[in-house]
Amino acid sequence: MTRILADLPDEDIKWLDQLAAEQGKSRASILREAVASYRAEAPRDWLEVGFGAWKDRTDIGDAVEWQRRERASWTRPWDPDYEEVRAEFPDLFDEQDDREYEIHKAWAAEHGIELGEAYPDLAVARATSGKASAQPKKKKAGK
Repeated sequence: MTRILADLPDEDIKWLDQLAAEQGKSRASILREAVASYRAEAPRDWLEVGFGAWKDRTDIGDAVEWQRRERASWTRPWDPDYEEVRAEFPDLFDEQDDREYEIHKAWAAEHGIELGEAYPDLAVARATSGKASAQPKKKKAGK
């Protein structure tokens, strides 16, 4: 066992001495027990601490279904799975979402892009959006 020196406020020393006297132990014994207790309560792993944290929740119903619904709410009209998610959770979407989906679908068809297909590179993205070049237009001389 290693001996240590620790600076504590006088009032904490008095409290430790009183507690030690009440329990019939030494000050050092009380400190050893406190450190052992603190160490046992300290989380070893954040996954271990969080695992099952929601198991007793009753306000959300089935936790897996709740999580699927939460993830579905993140779906946007330009996401490749928009139609499938909308069919499964119709109450999460409105007419504005459907209009944006139709606009996106028409734009993709006009530019020969499959829904869900990513742009090959930034140049293609600029070309298909109507911006042929990222270079600013030059001003004419004399203006």
